[in-house]
Amino acid sequence: MVLASAAIVSGTSTTSAAETHRMGIVIMHGKGGSPTKYVSDLASSLEGKGYLVANLEMPWSGRRDYDMDVSHAEEEVESALAALRSRGAKKVFVAGHSQGGLFALHFAGKHTVEGIITIASGGSVNSPLFREKLGESLARARQLIADGKGSEKARLNDFESSKGIYPVIATPSNYLTWFDPDGAMNMVRAVRAVNPAIPVLWIAPTGDYPQLRKSTYPMFGDLPANAFHKRVEPQSDHLGAPTASIEEIVRWITTVANARE
Repeated sequence: MVLASAAIVSGTSTTSAAETHRMGIVIMHGKGGSPTKYVSDLASSLEGKGYLVANLEMPWSGRRDYDMDVSHAEEEVESALAALRSRGAKKVFVAGHSQGGLFALHFAGKHTVEGIITIASGGSVNSPLFREKLGESLARARQLIADGKGSEKARLNDFESSKGIYPVIATPSNYLTWFDPDGAMNMVRAVRAVNPAIPVLWIAPTGDYPQLRKSTYPMFGDLPANAFHKRVEPQSDHLGAPTASIEEIVRWITTVANARE
């Protein structure tokens, strides 16, 4: 985990909700991204409003190439949440963009937070498209594990709609935890496994990739019932969704935090 930013900004820019609740937010970028790209405006804006923010570099970043497995990625988020709590956060939220949004949903099935924010979530490995594009790479990873080479880095494949198939250098054991169609990044499983006590803000930008709007956005209706679930559709494309959603995120977090006083 690389913690890009976790500053406390005080003064006139601090919102009354942040003063009252001392809220902390972990933010995760999308596939192949970094904390300094499409989530950076969201992180800096929330900091400017007085929130405690941990803007993380996760194992699916362009630099890390799945250098940790799913369980260790969960530990990275938990460590960041613990750090926010140690600095005074009384209520903590987890937000993610694209693959980060899917991971946030997965996280909500196994860990306790005040709320989850999934922004233009994507990267579900159980989709027919992923199975088609990465089936050969998955078979190779499984074979390498069977041959006793699961901990040796190998050239394997990742896939993103906007980039196509591209190589990653990762151990087969780590890789399989991320790309097993029945594993953590299966969005159907992740959505249905969300803890019913955890509310979800589901951000579905109007200009997102058509495949995502068709295949993943209807899954909002599969979340376990919670009165504070909310779906919003900002006027944005996939990459601009974190910035376009800032004010809605602030409103929703404040509503949830106030309700949990």
